[in-house]
Amino acid sequence: MSMYMNHPYHMVTYSPWPITAAISIMIAMMGFIKFSYNFNEMYMLLGMMILILITIQWWRDVSRESTFQGCHTKKVMKGLRWGMILFIISEIFFFVSFFWTFYHSSLSPVIDLGSMWPPTGIIPFNALQVPLLNTTVLLASGITITWSHHGLLENNFNQMKQGLLMTILLGIYFTALQLYEYIEAPFTIADSVFGSSFFVATGFHGLHVIIGTTFLITCIIRMLFMHFTSNHHFGFEAAAWYWHFVDVIWLFLYVSIYWWGS
Repeated sequence: MSMYMNHPYHMVTYSPWPITAAISIMIAMMGFIKFSYNFNEMYMLLGMMILILITIQWWRDVSRESTFQGCHTKKVMKGLRWGMILFIISEIFFFVSFFWTFYHSSLSPVIDLGSMWPPTGIIPFNALQVPLLNTTVLLASGITITWSHHGLLENNFNQMKQGLLMTILLGIYFTALQLYEYIEAPFTIADSVFGSSFFVATGFHGLHVIIGTTFLITCIIRMLFMHFTSNHHFGFEAAAWYWHFVDVIWLFLYVSIYWWGS
């Protein structure tokens, strides 16, 4: 604790979780490569299981630092906010690469694609069916998470919990709809650049929805333990920022890939 009091800046405590998380991600990625070639998923599942356990313990330590140890001063909170902002910016550029690939291929389709977009033989999704429903679900979740945040700022914890629970349910519903869409897809990831760009872009977005839903579930658990107050709730604020980012990316995916690209 004295380490935080003697310095005007944020001193990061020693933690085993960053290096162990990096090792688990490396194991999971190597396992994914092995699964792609040999259909052996053991190492991939092992790496993911280790990563989940590390994440739980890492978030536990951060919750203890902010709630019980009083380590998250205003200076620390400012650093955490900037860290989250920079993280979201990096995620934006991550998705920009997918949009770049899609528009590069669709605006000037090569002869291998039949010189047309969608490529010859590809039957795209109807943008006014399940994709439109998914868009409505995510837009509604953006409203409920904002309503929940407003309740927390007003010390209305019942409103906060209700809005957060509705957001979590909408996130799970979105994931279920996307899984149904993948099962019913008339094309695969191997069907030209259309299939690969579609499944990679929407698949990574779906992964972000799952991560965001996990983030919100963690927030509602912390809320039940009264970890948040109206002026000290950056964990919830970061989750709300991340969820709004997921909403906006989906709007661009829907307009680009489902509507314009089809």
